[in-house]
Amino acid sequence: MTDKILLLSGDGIGPEIVGATESVIHALGHKYGYSYDLEHSLLGGCAIDADGDSLPLKTLELAKEADAILLGAVGGPRWDKVERAIRPERGLLRLRAELDLYCNLRPAVLFPALVNSSSLKSTIVSGLDLMIIRELTSGIYFGQPRGVEIREDGERYGYNTLTYTETEIERIVRSAFEIASKRSGRLCSVDKANVLEVTELWRDIVTEVSKDYPAISLEHMYVDNAAMQLVRDPKQFDVLVTSNMFGDILSDLAAMLTGSIGMLPSASLDDAAKGLFEPVHGSAPDIAGQNLANPIATILSLSMMLKYSLKEPDLAKKIEQAISTVLDAGLRTADISLADESTVGTDEMTTAIIDALK
Repeated sequence: MTDKILLLSGDGIGPEIVGATESVIHALGHKYGYSYDLEHSLLGGCAIDADGDSLPLKTLELAKEADAILLGAVGGPRWDKVERAIRPERGLLRLRAELDLYCNLRPAVLFPALVNSSSLKSTIVSGLDLMIIRELTSGIYFGQPRGVEIREDGERYGYNTLTYTETEIERIVRSAFEIASKRSGRLCSVDKANVLEVTELWRDIVTEVSKDYPAISLEHMYVDNAAMQLVRDPKQFDVLVTSNMFGDILSDLAAMLTGSIGMLPSASLDDAAKGLFEPVHGSAPDIAGQNLANPIATILSLSMMLKYSLKEPDLAKKIEQAISTVLDAGLRTADISLADESTVGTDEMTTAIIDALK
């Protein structure tokens, strides 16, 4: 069987890190006989420049036909003045919504070789392996009404609406319980139920769903406390589930526990586990085209793609082992290097990972 993979390089460092990951895909085919069919298309600022829309119809059609999608990154200051409805980030939000990619998986795993690159003491983060599950297609990023208006007194004001339906909450929570059941059996639901009625509903539904998973140990935690606890004692967590905005914030916080946001992959899945896979970091336009970007988060996103959507867990494991081998050998891009360590560029890191696959 041949897997159909859509590659969306995007903006900034996107073409470099997706190009690196494409090389890894070719290496898997050469070494292990992996069968794939690659398509390329545009998303984000590059699509605005070419087609006048951050999510062209052709890209959406290819995305619907693909078995899985790999994205680099979108956005940059170049498009900050573009009409809000078609800005690069809106194109990505629309793609997630069109494909109903509601379940966002953001693992935070600290490779042993990078224990001293973390912002926290090694005694606190050594052995870290947690999963943040973020609801991705609802919440305040999608709620209506929204906008910026001028009041009668001439003062401008902005507003956004936080909304969740019972169905939207239940399906992401069930996904979290299922994933927790395949890990250590511990789940922490993060909300702000003491202030926000929407997350009071969230907590009620989490509690109701938990009755179907009696073997899972469930904990509720307010988001401000969760942020503090992730810094104080991150290994107390295994799986966290939360809303769109809270998940966005907490997963970036967790990134620094692992040494760099350049190390974190993500998966956004629908009910059938078809997904969009992308690094958590942004487009980093300040280093674009300079062979400085860390490709590991994108290559790990390929690993997640092989594991969750394409049902190739053995190949996923080989990628993870190759990255671990390279890190153990001391290779570092600038974002994960210490002051006294030499660094390599995107191309050299990619070549080393491909060599480790062999």
